[in-house]
Amino acid sequence: MKKKILVIVLCLSCVAAFAQKTGKKKPAAKPAKTTQQAANQPATPAPLDADTTKKHKAAAPSKPFDRPLDGYFKKTNILNAKVTPYATIRESDAAYVKRVWREIDTREKMNQYMSSPKGRLIDIFMDAIAAGELTAYDANADPKNDPDGDGFYKPLTPAQAKSKMADSVLVDKFDPKTGDKIGSTMQPGEFNPDSIVKFRIKEDWVFDRQRSTFEPRIIGIAPMIKQKVTGVALDYQPAFWIYFPDARQILASKEAVNSHSDNTGLSYDDIFMKRLFASYIVKESNDKDLRIKDYAQGMDRLYESERVKKELQDWELNLWSY
Repeated sequence: MKKKILVIVLCLSCVAAFAQKTGKKKPAAKPAKTTQQAANQPATPAPLDADTTKKHKAAAPSKPFDRPLDGYFKKTNILNAKVTPYATIRESDAAYVKRVWREIDTREKMNQYMSSPKGRLIDIFMDAIAAGELTAYDANADPKNDPDGDGFYKPLTPAQAKSKMADSVLVDKFDPKTGDKIGSTMQPGEFNPDSIVKFRIKEDWVFDRQRSTFEPRIIGIAPMIKQKVTGVALDYQPAFWIYFPDARQILASKEAVNSHSDNTGLSYDDIFMKRLFASYIVKESNDKDLRIKDYAQGMDRLYESERVKKELQDWELNLWSY
């Protein structure tokens, strides 16, 4: 009898547990909204935090560009080069002084590096003048203060210096109402750096008795231009003058191009100090202030240039006796 009661109790407990589990029903899924209801209901705005996060992500700076090294070593010797100053010469020690003017033709084989597109000499000067690092001086003669036009008397602005380098073009002026010609004016054309093929140098040869040295000191350098007036090409003339001692620090940081090696180790300042250029003399100081072309023509100019050059060399050689 007890066994029957125990079996009945176990059966009832099992039925009650099963009924309790089946009584917990899952919530019914909400019906999907129709297309019309979705169109009528206003869009829910995005949280402010999410929008702010997107803006911050868009405004976040990107990683700075790290340019790779173009080569296997960095050229810093010439970029950090310093100018070797001249030795001071006292006036009482200058036993002999001779001023000469030279011209450098970049079309000569020894001077072709000066017109290389990788490092033109004229580009170095024009960039320095435009940046205000160098001052260009007017090459036009002043009868009272600068008769030769190379005395660094009148400074030019960068715009004026640039206008000196371009060929002038005669432009007609017309009346805007009637269309009649009322005159003409000269306007500078476009500057072509390849047109600069000559430079003029003014230098002093000084014998310093204190150090017993006979050496040249470059005073000024000028790019030469060939002007055209009414279709007639004139002779080469200086566009402007640059005071060479002021240009030395700029030239010392500019590498001279060499066709034999990409690492020359020579700056333009080294080129001028070591006299690694070909040139010819066009004038020497004289009592009549004559240029060589004023009394010599054709090949005689070259012979006269060599005579002046030899005269300077012989003067130093004649100082010593063996």
